[in-house]
Amino acid sequence: MSTEPTAKSGSKLPWIIVIVLLLALAGGGGWFWYSSRQAPPPADDAASAEAPAGTRNPAMYFPLDPAFVVNLSDVDSVRYLQADVQLMTRDMPTSEAIELHAPAIRNRLLLLFGQYSADQLTQRSAKERLQEKAREEVQALLKAEGAPSAVEAVYFTSFVTQ
Repeated sequence: MSTEPTAKSGSKLPWIIVIVLLLALAGGGGWFWYSSRQAPPPADDAASAEAPAGTRNPAMYFPLDPAFVVNLSDVDSVRYLQADVQLMTRDMPTSEAIELHAPAIRNRLLLLFGQYSADQLTQRSAKERLQEKAREEVQALLKAEGAPSAVEAVYFTSFVTQ
């Protein structure tokens, strides 16, 4: 009788992961649909000539969907990391390179995230270091592919260890 509650509670984790992944996919699909309906900015040379010289291009965010779910390197127990990740750039060619190389970027980040234990990721400073390392991984991959690599930041929009 003691095995029944364990089996029931253990069987909830896959359902929770599936539900979270479906929600992330739905959110990503909604974002993609919404962003594709936006009118592109006019490509008028006169309008771009009027812009002040010191202004920056607007930030473009690229969500890496679905959410990352990774086994952490804890040796005493099985621990997981689930994280929603978005890359930020202000460079259109870099944005296009991110889309083109998204599978390779996801692979690099999965390998990077799996190197950490849950204890290593408890402090804010550790998460910030992980963001920096993730940005460096993405930039290195894009450079290796001969693509523009002006990724300015990696953002965690969700970060759960379990």
